[in-house]
Amino acid sequence: MARRSDHNREELYALAIAAARQIVESDGIKALTARNVADVIGYSPGTLYNLFDNLDDLIVHLNGRTLDDLHDTVAALEPTGDPETDCKALLAGYLGYLKEHPGLWYALFDYAIPANMKVPDWYVRKIERLMEILRHALSPLYADDRPDDTARAASVLWAGLHGITSLSNDGKLQLVSEDSVEDLAAFLVTTFIAGIRGRNTH
Repeated sequence: MARRSDHNREELYALAIAAARQIVESDGIKALTARNVADVIGYSPGTLYNLFDNLDDLIVHLNGRTLDDLHDTVAALEPTGDPETDCKALLAGYLGYLKEHPGLWYALFDYAIPANMKVPDWYVRKIERLMEILRHALSPLYADDRPDDTARAASVLWAGLHGITSLSNDGKLQLVSEDSVEDLAAFLVTTFIAGIRGRNTH
């Protein structure tokens, strides 16, 4: 059993997040408990509560790391300036992450922050910078003086894609379509952007 003095606070934080990630990736979010994380890192559960307010706080920090991973995945893509091409590239990166890390994806999007817990500002900023990448991809469809329309379009497109991927991740997509998640998502991107272009020409 490791001693408390073996690691400083920053090191313990990194160990705890890595352990939580390991547990969620292998056994799912339901297996994530303070006891299980403590067992992996070789400390007592009480040590975790010196780092996090409670298990919900730990999950929020884990999900924050997942948001960072998603951002790094899609931010590495080189934009072309064509909204459909760029959105489909972002979609491919997003779906690739989902397939590689289904447990983390599930923890991120299916975990509900308790009503009495304030969403940290740093967490909101992580979501915002992800959405900014999608807004940038869609921005050529709108004039520079219409940022609200671009933001709304990004939110609607993301929500639609999330619905498709959520059904797929839950194994329910086949109840509504025989097409693959990739084909349905790509079709949504194509028709959504075509619709915006059509409205903008009138």
